[in-house]
Amino acid sequence: MVAEPFRPQLQRSSRRRRPTGQPPPLPHHLRSSGAGWLIAAIVLTAGSVVIFARGLRGPAVEITVADDAVTRWLATVRVPGLTPAAWDLADAGAIPAMVTIGYGLVAALLVLRRFRHLLVFVASFEVANVLSGAMQLVVHRPRPFGVPVRFGWGGFALPSVEIVCLCVVAVGVLYTLVPAGRWRDIGKFIAAGLVALVALAMIRLGVDAPTDVLAGAAIGVTIPLLAFRWFTPDEAFPIVYRRGRSAHLDLGGRRGEAIRVALKDQLGLVVTEVAPFGLAGSGGSTPMRLRCDGEPGTYLFGKLYARSHLRADRWYKLGRELLYGRLEDEKPFSGVRRLVQQEDYALRLMHDAGLPTPKPHGFVELTPEREYVLVTEFFDHATELGQAAVDDGVIDQGLAIVGQLWHAGLAHRDIKPANLLVRDGHLLLIDVAFAEARPTPWRQAVDLANMMLCLALRAPRSSGGASAGPPCGPACRSPSSSSPPTSPGCSRGTSARLPHFPAPAWAAVPWRRYGWKRNRCPRPPWCPVPARSRSAGHSPELTPEPATQSSPLITTGPAPARCSWPSPPTAVPAAPPR
Repeated sequence: MVAEPFRPQLQRSSRRRRPTGQPPPLPHHLRSSGAGWLIAAIVLTAGSVVIFARGLRGPAVEITVADDAVTRWLATVRVPGLTPAAWDLADAGAIPAMVTIGYGLVAALLVLRRFRHLLVFVASFEVANVLSGAMQLVVHRPRPFGVPVRFGWGGFALPSVEIVCLCVVAVGVLYTLVPAGRWRDIGKFIAAGLVALVALAMIRLGVDAPTDVLAGAAIGVTIPLLAFRWFTPDEAFPIVYRRGRSAHLDLGGRRGEAIRVALKDQLGLVVTEVAPFGLAGSGGSTPMRLRCDGEPGTYLFGKLYARSHLRADRWYKLGRELLYGRLEDEKPFSGVRRLVQQEDYALRLMHDAGLPTPKPHGFVELTPEREYVLVTEFFDHATELGQAAVDDGVIDQGLAIVGQLWHAGLAHRDIKPANLLVRDGHLLLIDVAFAEARPTPWRQAVDLANMMLCLALRAPRSSGGASAGPPCGPACRSPSSSSPPTSPGCSRGTSARLPHFPAPAWAAVPWRRYGWKRNRCPRPPWCPVPARSRSAGHSPELTPEPATQSSPLITTGPAPARCSWPSPPTAVPAAPPR
């Protein structure tokens, strides 16, 4: 037996007392700029309603006089070509142009499949228009006095509807098409300059006053900005144009630092490096490798779960329920915390049952009910089954793992080459997110079928030559001998490795209904039923033919029975009816 590899010891620091009253490592906040825009919008909106709702009385007269003075000064400035330029800018920022750009943005988001951003943008546009229309009906502020209006207008002046639509569309483009960082910062300055030019053009043409423009900008920026930062944060829904799975979130920046802080405070683990790991084989989480402070080569494995993974899990379960009916009708998780708790519980259950699964170290919270990181043992120097050399020992371990699962009353439900690792001749089982206790017979049978399929795809070919027919069942054995077959021609010798444990409930399935009978080898579909068998009233597949000594597939020792059906022909003839 191969000895277990040496596992370096982890060095833990002192944990912080929980709860501490401090915010989570990755808080879900609106940032200082979002809070500033929110305060400005509340002050301008509430102030406009309080001051102008009673008409031109009290402070409303003084504000109107100041606005009209500024508007008359800009409207009377004599600069060649200024008025035509103002007309062009007003046309570019008018409502028809903004609606056209908005439809183009909707089409772009549909092509890019950013449906969440699309819903947030449409909702923000509608909410901003409804709020601005309601304010106009309450305030009833007229257009500037003493200035000729040289552009199309309609309704009351406060707030400026054109500025509201322009700001909503500009913020929507920045937060749905432009990646966060340097390019978005540059885009904000460009959008601010464009809004300022359109606002000056509207004032020059006598359509709006400065107060109208300021109120419209506050409403048009605040509503979409808060909506995008709350419902589509960059940490969970990044704007990227490189190829990759949407389930894989960015592990750098604020999130990477939050992971280190959470691991130190909540688990006492000092992590020096957080790097993505095994992204090709993972579609339901963001896997990572954590380098810990301690002995050289001390690593841990982590899985980041977020709201996006929870939604993907719900759609996945709905699809399986529609495909398999009651065989896969399980309820989705209500939150991300429940999802992580399930996998942590399954890891501890399998580890206690003696299965070769990674040792759990718990999970940490980044953002309450939004992001969590599950930490487990990292199998260093392990190779996926699809790239590893598989021998008889690995096959025996794979079938024994299924036996252990059945004995413990568990089902893995996601056995595939990416979840089977080989290290120093030991077969390891990972990713128990879909594990279930006390499963149905269907799920137990699926585990065995998936394990045998994974092992068969990597098992080396038998040295005894090509098989003379399809492999026999595990119970195809000699009537006079209770030993399982060991010849390469009978199931390639794998039936001898099947684990010996009590048969599950699906062993009582009426096999005759499907043309099978227990403890016999079925007749292949390419072999017609002989006339003598039909006249004798029995089927030849129910009586295995004794093997002869001239068979090249029989090894030394007692000659077990084997199926004598011939190999399938190149052109399969149609079998006559029974």
